[in-house]
This record gives sequence, structure tokens and C-alpha cells, in this order.
Amino acid sequence: MVPMSLQEIAEAVGGALHDVPDPGAVVDRAGVIDSRLVEPGALFIALPGEHTDGHRFAEAAVAAGAVAVLAARPVGVPAIVVVDVQDAMGALARAVLARLDAPTVIGLTGSAGKTSTKDLLAQVLQTMDTTVATPLSFNGEIGMPITVFQADEKTRLLVLEMGSRGKGHIKYLTGIVPPKIGLVINVGTAHVGEFGGGKASIAEAKGELVEALPADGLAVLNADDPYVMSMAPRTSAQVLTFGLEAGDVRAVDVVLDAAGRPSFTLTHRGERAEVTLGLHGAHHVANAAAAAAVAIGLGASVPQVAEALSGARQLTPGRMDVTERPDGVTVINDAFNANPDSMAVALAALTAMAGGGRRTVAVLGEMRELGEASNAHHAELGRAVALAGVTDLIAVGGAEAALVYAAAVEGGVRSTLVADRDAALDLLESYLEPGDVVLVKGSHSVGLEDTAVRLAKSDVVGRAA
Repeated sequence: MVPMSLQEIAEAVGGALHDVPDPGAVVDRAGVIDSRLVEPGALFIALPGEHTDGHRFAEAAVAAGAVAVLAARPVGVPAIVVVDVQDAMGALARAVLARLDAPTVIGLTGSAGKTSTKDLLAQVLQTMDTTVATPLSFNGEIGMPITVFQADEKTRLLVLEMGSRGKGHIKYLTGIVPPKIGLVINVGTAHVGEFGGGKASIAEAKGELVEALPADGLAVLNADDPYVMSMAPRTSAQVLTFGLEAGDVRAVDVVLDAAGRPSFTLTHRGERAEVTLGLHGAHHVANAAAAAAVAIGLGASVPQVAEALSGARQLTPGRMDVTERPDGVTVINDAFNANPDSMAVALAALTAMAGGGRRTVAVLGEMRELGEASNAHHAELGRAVALAGVTDLIAVGGAEAALVYAAAVEGGVRSTLVADRDAALDLLESYLEPGDVVLVKGSHSVGLEDTAVRLAKSDVVGRAA
């Protein structure tokens, strides 16, 4: 983080200093919301969490080296007290950005694949210049400022993943940090229950990103997605497209190896270069094409981008993490989150990796935030399991999981319905055989990440049948 005194931070966020012996004390490490991550010189940001209140950890944070606490009330240690801590984070992010040497800000959004695309893009851009990118999936009102705090005077490219739960959310984020480049990956059904109005409403909200671009900016749009392409008239920026079927930047001649890892030819204006991804699943081809288009828009050559993509690896856990257990079981941990679109591509990856000769086991949790269409989407998921050729299903959850189970059974899939993640793990440990390929996926609140991680660990080897 760029160095700022406590007085300067207070002025930037409209706060008051409390219990501060030296207003000139300097914060020179990124602001954090987890007291366990405090480094000497940091600012601890006291936010309420799911289970506790950050203000409770103010004293421990300062003892660990935090210069002060950004808080909603005095906490007995040096603090900058504000009316709303989250709003103050946004104001501080704007102040930090103003002190940087005008890095190019790249915002990206989409219904599925945001984090995987962000990870690919960051790795490509790092071959071009000093890059800071959103860690993990920190893509909202809290996570985006945290990313900005990690930037410093050397940062030239700032990649910000932007999530949206409805109209106005991306507009708010772009108001904090205005992007120069905006990438829209796709429009699907993620969080459709929070948007209302189906894909058209989602496209309306996602399009706030391209509306925020300046006239000398660049909108990078998915030529294969008509909802994304409908955003082109909403921006005054130049438009660059990508895709598999169409686009200025294309990925063509896609093939998968025995482990489901794709190779393809990257093309743009007559330039061609071969790409071999180290990631599992054909859906990563579109993600790679999106990342390539941004890099090419920034001046990279096709061969340079192809080389960087071929060297890219999985950065964020819980997204097509593949573990080969010593007993021959393959575990695919894609359990960070789920929606109908990401379920479809995960099932395709599962069957591709099995190659037709191995048993496929889909451990699927319920999908959240689908609104009134939730029952229909869950029933459709069960049918998709059958159509994909999955041999075994373990549906995890309550009434909606039962819909997945029933539709899969009707489609001829050997299926089991279990109540929760622990029951799923117990079943799997007595059920799996050497050579099985297991996909674990569900919405974050279902908690199947823990199941996937435990399943992949060596301590379960030997308990499989």
C-alpha cells in the first residue's frame, strides 16, 4: 500500500482520530479485515463478520503491529472512527488509487468463470508489467478495496474482479475505482433470484461495467453470447470481441487430452499460436480467450499470450482442483460455488476426464439464489446429470437436492440422496473404488469444499472399498 499517515487517512475517509498519540504515524502495509493477517505497519479494518465483530480484535491487531484500526466506534487503541466502515473502505481505496502512478485498471465481470478468468488474466499480464489482481474471489464492496490496498507505486496493471447481486452494484464498484478496460465474460443464471427478470436483467446489471468506461477505454465482449454483445451500444469505448465461434480474438481447433485439459489455436488478425492449458475442463478455453483478448488489447502479441497461457496454473482453490489419490481415485474439487451454468460445464469436465472407461461420481449440493425458478433448475440439473452420462450421483441437501435426485433416477442414473456434507463423505469413503473420478460441487453455503478437501487427503485412502 502507498504510505499514508493516520491524519491523511482520516481526512480521506471523513473520520476522527481517537487514542492516537501520533497523527503522523504512517500506514505502509495493506489494510486487512482479518486480525490474523496483520503485519507491522498495516491498518486493521474492523468489520462485522458472519460470527463475530471485528471491533473485538482491535487490541490484538494493534499488538500484532497494526498502526491503527478503522472502526465505527472508539476501541481503546489508536483508531480512525467513521460512521460506516465499509463506506470508508471505498473512500480509502479512491485515495490510494489517486496516489498511484495511473495504473491501467481492468474490471471484469460475468455470471460464471470470473475468478478462473481473472487468475488466467493476471498470469498473462504479469509477463507484460507489474500486476496486482483480486485475491481469491474478493469481488464485492469489501473485497475490491482490499485489492486496491495491495497496489503500490510500482503497480502498472490493476485487475479487479467485480461481482454483482443486482442493479447498481457494479456501478457502485466502478465509482470507487473507474476502469479503463472492461471485460464481460458471459451472462448466465448465477444469482438470478436476486436480479429478477431473468438474463435480460442480469445483462442490464453486468453492462454497468462497460457504461463506466471512458471514450479512450476498451470494452472486451464475448462474441458468442448475444446478451453480452447487446452491451456494445452502451459504451463509448472501443470494442474488442473474443470467442470460439466468432470474435476478433478466437480460440479454434479445441481438443482435450485424456485428463480433460484443452489445447487450441489462438488467433487474431492473421496471427496464430498454439496453447496447451494446464487446467481441466473445456470451459477454460473461453476463459483463456477472454484473458487473451484483454492482453492483446493492451498490446501483447499472440505468441506472447499463448506462451503465458500455456504456463498458467490454477491459483484459486475450489475451482476444478484435481487431486490424484494414491489409490487411483481422482477428486475434482469444484465446490467453491455453483449455478446452473457452472454445473453444466463441470459435468462435461467430469465425463471428459473419465474418458468413457472410468466410473464417474457427481457429488452435487444445492444451488442457491435462483429465486422462483430454483425448483425447475434443480430438476433440470438431475436431467443434465443423466444426459452427461454420469454413472453415479450423490445429491446433498434437502428438498431441492431431492429434485436433482429424482430427475437423475428417472434418467437411469444410480443415485443416492444424503442430508449433508458429512453424510456424503461417509458414503464416499465406503463407496469409492480405484479408478473412480469424483466431482464435488455445490453452492458455497452447502459447505462441500470441506468434503472435497477431506476426500482428497491421503488419510481417507485405504477406507475406500
